[in-house]
Amino acid sequence: MTLKRVCVYCGSSSGDDPAYAGAARELGALLAQRGLGLVYGGGRVGLMGTIADAVLAAGGNVIGVIPEMLVKMEVAHLGLADLRVVGSMHERKALMVELADAFIALPGGFGTLEEFSEVLTWAQLGLHRKPQGLLNIAGYYDPLLAFFDRAVAANFIRLAHRGLVISETDPARLLDLLAAAQPPHLHKWIDRGQT
Repeated sequence: MTLKRVCVYCGSSSGDDPAYAGAARELGALLAQRGLGLVYGGGRVGLMGTIADAVLAAGGNVIGVIPEMLVKMEVAHLGLADLRVVGSMHERKALMVELADAFIALPGGFGTLEEFSEVLTWAQLGLHRKPQGLLNIAGYYDPLLAFFDRAVAANFIRLAHRGLVISETDPARLLDLLAAAQPPHLHKWIDRGQT
């Protein structure tokens, strides 16, 4: 798969471990070095601001997508040449998916989890065939990965769909895996006889 832009979901906080911001800076620099554009939520705060600044500092391209309500709360990154202001969170997520060729979640909270889960669900439903990965810094996503495995064991997620989640601790390896990914073309339903 040819990647041109990668959407990164991440926290509007920097978290309690400096490794999170370090990973955001490293990923941002790598995106720019590889000629990959960043699509992200348009904020200047937390890991969002960190990754955007890292891409810009390395001469890369950044597209920020932010709803008007967050612009009014003064969290928009005004140093972006391409900041797209939309009317709602729904519009924001749809535009980010449209603009990106792959998706990465850095550490974050509810919003990060919700955005990553939605794009993962869309892949499961066959609405797109773009790869998605977790940058699992300092074991941050270990509990989520364990949940996915539990859901497979409990027959809520097909094993092939579990494979949609690429997890890596190293940003460069994660980008390599996303570029090489071939998402499966499967039906979501495990048992079509169930209602």
